[in-house]
Parts: sequence; structure tokens; C-alpha cells
Amino acid sequence: MSLWIKICGNTSLADAQFAVDAGADAVGFVFAPSPRRVTAAQVASVTPGLPAAIEKIGVFVDAPAQEIIDAVRLCRLTGVQLHFAVGSDLPAQLRAEFGSGLRILRVLHFGPHATEQGSSMPIDPNIDGILVDSRTERAVGGTGIAFDWTAAAQTLFKNAKERKLIAAGGLHPDNVATAIATLAPWGVDVSSGVEAAPGKKDRAKVFAFVANARAAESKSDR
Repeated sequence: MSLWIKICGNTSLADAQFAVDAGADAVGFVFAPSPRRVTAAQVASVTPGLPAAIEKIGVFVDAPAQEIIDAVRLCRLTGVQLHFAVGSDLPAQLRAEFGSGLRILRVLHFGPHATEQGSSMPIDPNIDGILVDSRTERAVGGTGIAFDWTAAAQTLFKNAKERKLIAAGGLHPDNVATAIATLAPWGVDVSSGVEAAPGKKDRAKVFAFVANARAAESKSDR
């Protein structure tokens, strides 16, 4: 399978369309405190204008199960990204509600215990992939800060494609090729790295990010 590319933090149809036109696989919408936060009503007005083929992922932080379920239905989301420590109950509940058609991603913040935490996540049959991100004291995502790729490559990202590990945090058009060469991830995710301003995408940066990621993927496959 080819590299999975997600452009996250979209706040309008025009911005999400950049990702579609550039050839990304997924667009993300943040339903949590952030400069990129959107409401379910806003996203529900955007998704009908997007092609059915592109994945529409909702990003949730400490949200109740019913809030997530309602957003998936109203916004016609095809996936969710869970940015908080949850047990198996929530993924199982979402899977029972929506079946295999909903992509369920869990987020792991790379740090001293990331390898141990990550090794237990794939055991959950309801988790479709793990997004590895950086975090700060004030933000759990969209930080614009990269984690230690070299350390991650030697530990957590072993067999990354088989485990569907997605690299995020601090990526932008100029470094995504290096991240792919170092980590060999199943996918990449970008938000602030392709913005003109917080919450506003830069078309040229979105296109450059996708093009550079695809070129790096092609080079690594040779």
C-alpha cells in the first residue's frame, strides 16, 4: 500500500479542497480547543462538498463517546483520531456503532515510555493505526514541534508499516522526505506545517508537502 497522507486542521471547504487537489488520502477536522477548532455544524457543511474517496477524520480530545458518535453521523466522518488515554471500551463502542467502515486511530506522544505504550496498542483489534505525535505542556497536537526521529526509528518505528504507524508533529514540506527516510512510516500527518496562518491552509505548501512525501516514498521503494 502507498503512503497514507493526511492534511489536518482544516477549517473550510476551500482549504480541504487543497488536500483533495494535491492528492492527499485524508483531511482532518479538529473538534477540540485549538486555533483550528471547528464545530460539528461547520464540518457538516464542508464534507458534502468533498469527494467520497477522500477520508474525513475527526480529531477528538477528552470527548464523551456520544459526542463523537453524534459528530461522526452529522459530519459523515469516515474516521476518528482519539487524542486521549482511553481503555478498550471507547474503540469497541465506536466499532460496534459504525462497523469496519470507520477508521479508528489512537494517538501516542513520543517520549520515554512510548515504545512500551505503543507495543500494547496494536493488540486492540478495534484500533486501525497509531498516530505518533509530539506534545507540549499547552498542546496535545498541532504543536509544530518534531519528536526525535532517530530515537523513534530505533525503537517505536520498527515494522512501522505493518503496525500502521503515522508520523506527525513538526512536519512541513522541507522535512517530510527526511522523516519518511528515517522512520519509514505507514503514513504522515501535517497541520501547522502547511498553513499560511493558524487555521488557514497555504495551497502551495499543501501541494509541496504531498509531492515531496510521494517522491520520498517512491525513492524509498527503489
